Amino acid sequence: MRRSWSVPSAALAAVALLAGCGGGGPGSGGGKISDDGITLGVLTDLSGVYADLAGPNTVKAVEMAVDDFKKKYGDKAVTKNISVISADHQNKPEIANTKAREMYDRKKTDAIFDVPTSSAALAVATIAGQSKRLYFNIGAATTELNGKSCNKYTYGWAYDAYMLANGTGTEVTQHGDENWYLIYPDYAFGQDMQAKFSTAIEGAGGKVVGKDATPFPNDNFSTFLLKASAHKPKPDVVGVMQAGGDLVNVVKQYQQFKLKDKDIALAVGLMFDTDIKSIGQKNLAGTRYTTAWFWNMDDKAKQWAARFKERTGVTPTFDHAANYSAATQYLEAVQKAGTDKAEDVTKTLDGMKFDDVFARNGEVRKEDHRLVHDAYLAEVRDPSESTEEGDFTKLVKTIPADKAFAAPSPDCTMG
Repeated sequence: MRRSWSVPSAALAAVALLAGCGGGGPGSGGGKISDDGITLGVLTDLSGVYADLAGPNTVKAVEMAVDDFKKKYGDKAVTKNISVISADHQNKPEIANTKAREMYDRKKTDAIFDVPTSSAALAVATIAGQSKRLYFNIGAATTELNGKSCNKYTYGWAYDAYMLANGTGTEVTQHGDENWYLIYPDYAFGQDMQAKFSTAIEGAGGKVVGKDATPFPNDNFSTFLLKASAHKPKPDVVGVMQAGGDLVNVVKQYQQFKLKDKDIALAVGLMFDTDIKSIGQKNLAGTRYTTAWFWNMDDKAKQWAARFKERTGVTPTFDHAANYSAATQYLEAVQKAGTDKAEDVTKTLDGMKFDDVFARNGEVRKEDHRLVHDAYLAEVRDPSESTEEGDFTKLVKTIPADKAFAAPSPDCTMG
């Protein structure tokens, strides 16, 4: 709970503030930390189709951020009492809604992180706005979070459907695969991906000749793949918008039905290293996709990835790195503001520019709370080109931050 001070003198007030806050950091300005500490909540898929790319290791990424913050500031940290809690939303918006309310209201969580699955993320953003507590979206791709469903307490940190489509949809079409058949999961993420990819494909001179919405989650895509292969006119490429375990299933079935032998190429809307490992690097060699980050893209990323792997036993995905980044920058904003009061922290975050282990040329836009940063058009290496374990990704080109994301949406109002 908040402390109230009965202050006989300015000197005693300073002592009391130091005791209550663990010491004021640079620029702390005499602010306070509520509830005797800071609580960070990781709301994620701990057991389902996104558990490998996010899941329990996302919790460890946020814990790493807390440990590094404490090490950096020591006794000068705005508070030493920082805890991390987690919950499984099971990719269901109704469960995400309940868990978010519980985190904010009962567990006094200052900020929630991750939330893969766009329908769940939209639910959490609503609760964040009502609770006036912060939410950092990492795992969901829907552009609505920085559009018509935006609010002053929600930040989009890692990627979105526009970024993915602007990279992969445009690039593949311009390289000659002009006729697309899209297969997408029938919920907010897939619907947004289908819309953004269609726009990018058509903008690059291509055409969407067919599309199908699929159940989510799903393990059998045979009907949709056979329909695509028999379609007239024949598509040049099947664009699959699934992610996580669903992506693994649809790509394996693409190979089973030998669509590549029918001169129907494969394009992947969203892919993580965990997907490449599950599907097989050899099976995906040459596949192009857009990503927000990959673990060995430069020395800064490699060094952090080595620390993460030592802690978890696995190579990090961009979800893990982005959660670390968001938690780090949140804590830095609290340190600078000298308080965890959400309204004051947002003033520090809005317009912030930084480079960290995840974001290159990062800037938090004030207009819509979108973190813009460099993105990367990548290609899965042939195994013969890999120099070490997990070296799956070859950089094709960097998409500069000011080109990677859409301009702020007029539908976003921060009132």
